[in-house]
Amino acid sequence: MLVHKIDDEVSLRLFNKNDAEEFYHLTMTSKPYLKEWLGWLDYVNTVEDTEKNIQSRWDELKANGGYPLSFAIIYNGRIAGTIGFNQIVWANKTGTVGYWLGEDYQGKGIMSRAFQALINYGFDDLKLNRIEVRAASGNDKSTALPVKFGFKEEGVIRQAEWLYNHYVDHVIYGLLSEDMK
Repeated sequence: MLVHKIDDEVSLRLFNKNDAEEFYHLTMTSKPYLKEWLGWLDYVNTVEDTEKNIQSRWDELKANGGYPLSFAIIYNGRIAGTIGFNQIVWANKTGTVGYWLGEDYQGKGIMSRAFQALINYGFDDLKLNRIEVRAASGNDKSTALPVKFGFKEEGVIRQAEWLYNHYVDHVIYGLLSEDMK
C-alpha cells in the first residue's frame, strides 16, 4: 500500500523525502495545539529532524518485509497528519496505533476515514489478530476514535507517559479480528 485513496478528499500514502519541509511546517504550526498530548514535539527543531523521521519510516518498511507501518494522511493534496502502527509484535500478531492531525484539519472527519482504512489494512493485509490504541486519559478526541469504531476499553495504565512536566494515564482500547466479523 504505497498510496491508498480513501475518497475524493482523503488518502494515505508513504512519506517521501520531498515531504520533509511540508510535514515539518505542519508540525510546527500545530505544535502549541499538539503539545498538550504529544511528548516528542520538543525533539523536532529542524527540517533535518523531520527528514530523519521520514527515513526511519522507510527503514521500518524494509524491516517489515515491505509492509509500511505508517502513513501521511493526505487531505485535498496536502499533508494533514500521520497515522500508523507505532509498534507491531509479529509473534503475537498485535499492533498499536498512533495518530495525529494538524490543528487546521480538525473537525472534517479526516481522521475517522484514515483510522478506518488503517484498521482494515491491519486486519486484512498485515493479518493482525489484535489492534490497540493507547490514548492519554482526558484526550477526548483521541479516546473517542477507537470507541466510535467498536474498540473495547480494556483498562488504564497509571502514569504511563511523562508529558513535559506531569504524568498522564493511558486508557487502552482493543479490537480483535473476530470483532470485525
